Amino acid sequence: MKQTFPPSELIINEDGSIFHLHVRPEWLADKVILVGDPGRVNLVARHLTNQECNVESREFHTITGTYREKRITVLSTGIGCDNIDIVLNELDALANIDFTTRQEYDMPRRLDLVRIGTCGGLQPDTPVGTFVCSQVSIGFDGLLNFYAGRNAVCDLPLERAFLNHMGWTGNLCAPAPYAIHADPDMVERIAKGDMVRGITIAANGFFGPQGRRLRLPLADPGQNRKVENFVWKGLHITNFEMESSALAGLSALMGHRATTVCMVIANRLAHEANTGYKNSIDTLIETVLDRI
Repeated sequence: MKQTFPPSELIINEDGSIFHLHVRPEWLADKVILVGDPGRVNLVARHLTNQECNVESREFHTITGTYREKRITVLSTGIGCDNIDIVLNELDALANIDFTTRQEYDMPRRLDLVRIGTCGGLQPDTPVGTFVCSQVSIGFDGLLNFYAGRNAVCDLPLERAFLNHMGWTGNLCAPAPYAIHADPDMVERIAKGDMVRGITIAANGFFGPQGRRLRLPLADPGQNRKVENFVWKGLHITNFEMESSALAGLSALMGHRATTVCMVIANRLAHEANTGYKNSIDTLIETVLDRI
C-alpha cells in the first residue's frame, strides 16, 4: 500500500502550492538552477523567454521559463544548508508526490540541479574570478546525518581521512562532517575542461567555520592551514562555500542529479577579495545555461 503523506508533513497552501516556495507542481521544470541571492534570480531569468511564473516568498524567488528550447526553473535558496533542506525536499515533493492523493507517483521524476554561487578560493590555482566545480563536498553542517541511507551515498574513507587529518576524531566538540560526490555526469557536463575541479568545504557559517576571525577567537586558529594541505586521491580542497554538500547529498538520496559551480570572489591565501563580482558573474550564468 502506498504511503499517504499527512498535512503536517506535506504542507500544501490553499492555492495548491508547496508551503515555503509557493510553487505549484506544474511550474517546475526538469532543469533547475539554484542561486543563493534572491536578486540573482533576475540575472538568470533575463536570459529566459516565455516566463510561466514569477513567485516570491521570503528568501525564495522562483521563475520558470525557456532558454533555447530548454525549460528551466530558476530558484533562490538563501544562505546555508538548512535552506537547501527546505528547497530540495519541496522540489522533490513537487516532482514526485501527487498533491491530490498525497501519494508518490508510480514513476519517479528526476531533476537536474545546478547551483550557481560564489566562494572563497583556498589554492594558488583558484584566484579571484576562477570558476570552480565541486566534484566532492565535505559538509560541516551535519544535515545528511539526519537521513537514513547517508552511509550508502557518502565517501566514508574520505570522511575518515579528513577527520584524522583535522585531528577531530574522538573530539566531541568537533564537527561531524560528511563527504559526498556530486553527480559525475553533471560534473562532466557543466565543468567540461575549463573549470577547476576539486573538493569543496560546505561550511555551516561564514566566519568561524571558514576560519575568519573578527572579535571572537577561533577554537582552532590553524584550521584553514590544515584544510588547504589536505589531499585525497589527487584532489585538493579548492574552496569554501555554504550549500554544496546538502545539495549533492539530498539529491543523491532522492535520485536527482546535482552539482555546484562557484565563482571565486575571495582568495584566502592571497588575502584578496572582489566585492564587485556581480558585474562579472553573468559569464558563469550563461555558461551554465548553455550546458545544463
